[in-house]
Amino acid sequence: MTNSEQPASADTPSRGKLAERLLPGGEEPDPRFTLANERTFLAWIRTSLALLAGGIAIEAFTADLFLEPVRKGLAVVLLLLGMLLSAGSAVRWLRVERSMRNKAPLPLPLIVPLLAGAGALAAAVVLIFILGR
Repeated sequence: MTNSEQPASADTPSRGKLAERLLPGGEEPDPRFTLANERTFLAWIRTSLALLAGGIAIEAFTADLFLEPVRKGLAVVLLLLGMLLSAGSAVRWLRVERSMRNKAPLPLPLIVPLLAGAGALAAAVVLIFILGR
């Protein structure tokens, strides 16, 4: 019987039912790797918050710079991207944590191409309208 199969004893505290459900099986990874995974998650969350703030700022402060449909469209793209990135970062954290626990290869970061593409699109729209003024 391995450590992950043994029931929690008085010496081994349980992480709780939610942790057992989200992170089944495997072995507890080195805390440094878990903390690094958490720092990466928090970096994605900071980026998500910046995108949300950018979407709000575009809508609130650029009425004289963009036509209304463009302004609203750009704000919506940034807000949706921030929401997707926030959710995607949570999924990524969980997938990486499971991979580390099961000593499996780390998953590809699927949110990176999404963020890069949508960010490039938003930047292109801003650039076109700034140069077109």
